[in-house]
Order: sequence, then C-alpha cells, then structure tokens
Amino acid sequence: MLRVRCLRGGSRGAEAAHYIGWRLGRVFTGWVQRSLQSTQAATASKNTCAADDNKATSPVPKDCPVCSYNEWDPLEEVIVGRAENACVPPFSVEVKANTYEKYWGFYQKFGGQSFPKEHVKKAIAEIEEMCNILKKEGVIVKRPDPIDWSVKYKTPDFESTGMYAAMPRDILLVVGNEIIEAPMAWRARFFEYRAYRRIIKDYFNCGAKWTTAPKPTMADELYDQDYPIHSVEDRHKLAAQGKFVTTEFEPCFDAADFIRAGRDIFVQRSQVTNYMGIEWMRRHLAPDYRVHIVSFKDPNPMHIDATFNIIGPGLVLSNPDRPCHQIELFKKAGWTVIRPPVPLIPDDHPLWMSSKWLSMNVLMLDEKRVMVDANETSIQKMFENLGISTIKVNIRHANSLGGGFHCWTCDIRRRGTLQSYFD
Repeated sequence: MLRVRCLRGGSRGAEAAHYIGWRLGRVFTGWVQRSLQSTQAATASKNTCAADDNKATSPVPKDCPVCSYNEWDPLEEVIVGRAENACVPPFSVEVKANTYEKYWGFYQKFGGQSFPKEHVKKAIAEIEEMCNILKKEGVIVKRPDPIDWSVKYKTPDFESTGMYAAMPRDILLVVGNEIIEAPMAWRARFFEYRAYRRIIKDYFNCGAKWTTAPKPTMADELYDQDYPIHSVEDRHKLAAQGKFVTTEFEPCFDAADFIRAGRDIFVQRSQVTNYMGIEWMRRHLAPDYRVHIVSFKDPNPMHIDATFNIIGPGLVLSNPDRPCHQIELFKKAGWTVIRPPVPLIPDDHPLWMSSKWLSMNVLMLDEKRVMVDANETSIQKMFENLGISTIKVNIRHANSLGGGFHCWTCDIRRRGTLQSYFD
C-alpha cells in the first residue's frame, strides 16, 4: 500500500523544485508546522442560529452547517455562483498568461467592459436552471450577492476593474467545518470576496470556522512582467522548466488548484498558485490534513479540476491530454484512473477562459449521482458504464465564462466523516 508521505511533492524532482522555487534565503523547519489555525482564536462567538443570543456558543457546534471532507459524499448544501454583471478583466500580464492567444484581441478590446450581454443573459438562465435542478435533488442552494464589477478600484500597488462572482470554487475551499478564503492571483479578482461575505458571516454565526489567507499586495513583484509567451509551444517550454507568471514574492493561490480526498489534499503549482501559497496551506491544515503537490504535462496550468478530478474513493478522472506525472503512485495505491472521452463542445463556441475539457469538470451529488453537461453524451455514457447516474444540465453559455459544474459551485456540506484513503 502507498504511504501518503511518498506523494508529498510527487517526486524528488518536484520536491527539489519546491525548495528552489521558494528562494527565501532561510531553511524551513519542516513541511508541517503545528500552529494553531487562525479561526481557532475565536473560542466563543455570537450564534445567530441559537435561541439565546446572549450565550456564547461552542466554536464547533454539532449542528454546524459547514462540513465537507471530499468531492463525493452526499451533497446537502452548496454555493452556486452568479454571472450577473460579469466583466472582461483588463488584459494584464497574469491574464495573458492564463488565456489563449486567439482571445487576446478580445481582452484588449473589451477589458473592463461587460462580457457580451446576450451571452451572459443565456448563462444566467442556464445557472438558474442548474440551481432549480439541485433543489429538486434535495440540495440547499445559496447564492453570492450581485455586485457591479465594472467599478474601477485602486490600491497603493495597482488599479483594475473587477470580473465576477461566477466561480465560488476559485475563491472558497471548505475543509471540514472551515471555510478558507483564497488570496487569489488576478488583480481583477482582488475584491471578489465581497460577494460572498454575507453568506460566510451567516455560516460563521452558525458555528463554522472562517479563515482568510494572507491577502497579497499584488504588486508588480508578484508577476514576471516579461513572461515570454507568444504561442502554445512557448507555454509548453516554460511549464516544462517550471516557470510561471506568478513569482514567490508573496503567497497566492486559487482554491480551485486544490482537490480533496479526506485527510489528503492534492494541489498543483500553477499560474495562479505559487509554492508560498501551497506552504501556507500545508502549515495551516497540519497535522490533521496532508497536502501533496502533483504536476501535469500542461502548457497552461490553472485550476486542477479540469485536469484531475477525484470523483469517488479511489476513483479519479485524469485528463488524457494532460497526464499526471505522479499517476503511477495512485495506481499502486489501488486507485482506478479513468481517462474521460474527448469533449464534444464545438470549435466555434467561445471559451474565453478555459478549454473544452470542462466536460470533465463535473459535480458529484454522491458516489452514484453526477451533474454533467447535457450536450456531452460521450462522458454521460462513461459515467453510466461506471454505474453512476447522470443528471443532465445544459450550461454551454456558462462554460464560456471559465467553468463547468465543479467551478460554478462550492460544496458547503456533504454528509460524511473524515477518513484517510491512502493509509
């Protein structure tokens, strides 16, 4: 059986890259620090769910609405994003590094303006239908607040307009009864957390832990301003060399670069998640959780869930176009690795911030039910052959904004317990 320590960093080469990437000029005392989590300082809070508002409550009440350890336990409550007021992000260096060259003209022309209004209107309707179907399946659905993302803002280090609150998976990570707000890496997403604050405060008042990772300044030093990309070939070369647009100036990560399997959480170093961000998560979640770096043959790594999507205990979808360098370790541990079929999305359908592989970006309602795109008949058959029932929803226009079902959601509560799937 595979011991989890073998997965840490994926390989000696990956571990070495981890150390080199830091360049902090000091020696770490170890990957795991037994430090107290920041939210544990609040040992008593005013619980709005309690009958008596004057009594201090336990920080982890039994009826806490937040509890999720993996990607497949029965889903009971979820946050679903909003496409309302979605704006094209300004064409900054980090946006260029994460988008395909055929869309660069689109960003240069429309940065700071709304995405095509008719397209957004259709996306809104698709997500509303998705919410209705989730409710019919017995899932409680919460939504972020609508915000005007076209408003320009300025910090001491940069200025930008916003983007959207469409993808809660990018900014929120639920680990047990804790909600972690990711620091993010795009300047256009600096204030995205504001759309979720009302919901998170409600969860906090009902007993959930709430942690905000260190907010980056997003100063120029966080980005390689001369990141040399002109084509997909350039991306492949840079990725193979371990070069990314984000530096190690300060911690940054998107929550969607992490995927959970009980006590073991897997993460990739990507264009938006650096080694400092990964190390922050390692220390924060230790000793109860183990964070492992995995890597892929991917010219544009950004968010793990359209590349490597864990859909059940010992069951993972692995993108055949982006093979995992550590996949043999999963196989030796007894995991079943499934190569999903080629996506069916047409070439002329706009995908401004993603690839066609959103077809595998599915949402598990439990081990035997999956929400999948109604147009992707090939992957539907794959799931049916696995004995998993498909709940079909059309979100083609919502895909254009950069996400599939997993991206558009953040599971708040799944009915299950903390387990280890690698011991």
